[in-house]
Amino acid sequence: MIRVLLVDDDPLVRSGLRLMLGGAPDVEVVAEAADGSEVAALVAEHSPDVVLMDIRMPGMDGLAATEALRARPRPGSPGGLAQGTPRPPEVLVLTTFNTDEHVLRALRAGAAGFVLKDTPPQEIVAAVRKVAAGEPVLSPAVTQQLIAQVAERTGGREARAERARAQLALLGDREREVAVAVGRGMTNAEIAAELYMSVPTVKTHVSRILAKLDLNNRVQIALVVYDAGAAR
Repeated sequence: MIRVLLVDDDPLVRSGLRLMLGGAPDVEVVAEAADGSEVAALVAEHSPDVVLMDIRMPGMDGLAATEALRARPRPGSPGGLAQGTPRPPEVLVLTTFNTDEHVLRALRAGAAGFVLKDTPPQEIVAAVRKVAAGEPVLSPAVTQQLIAQVAERTGGREARAERARAQLALLGDREREVAVAVGRGMTNAEIAAELYMSVPTVKTHVSRILAKLDLNNRVQIALVVYDAGAAR
């Protein structure tokens, strides 16, 4: 079963999501929260696999809650989790997509992707399944389009570029090639064909990149590559 925590300040939205997800045989809503400040305690109590997170809430918003949640140590990262400690849940952001900067900030914080609130029910269920399996709902190619739309408005571009170039410098040559390919929106199969390696080898490189750069998912690899200007 995929365990889900719902976070939204609107009780009607939570009710609808619970009803929608409850119809899936492999999904269980284990808890609900009306504010981001409740997330940490509920995650500790219920160990959800996925947090379906609203952005706009009156107390702690979903962005701050996502940043706090995904900042927790992960296996393989510096100061990583102790043996047997549950991994932080994946975060799937709920949005109306009228605030691109907010979506981008959530992705930079480590959210696995986003779904629109008017997305058909079956697609929201599919998105929950994908992020629970470690697959981002937002492709790297779409991430690049999103960044391009807001890059001039978010500020700190030069600082991000310098930091991203320093991150890529930590990678070996082959790892960097794979990272750039991820940043270009390529699938594992496409990367394998282009770089003349097997798909399992590509997956191994991706895992090493995530560990070396202390990132959460492929979306964040794409963000680093874009910031560094390496995908152009």
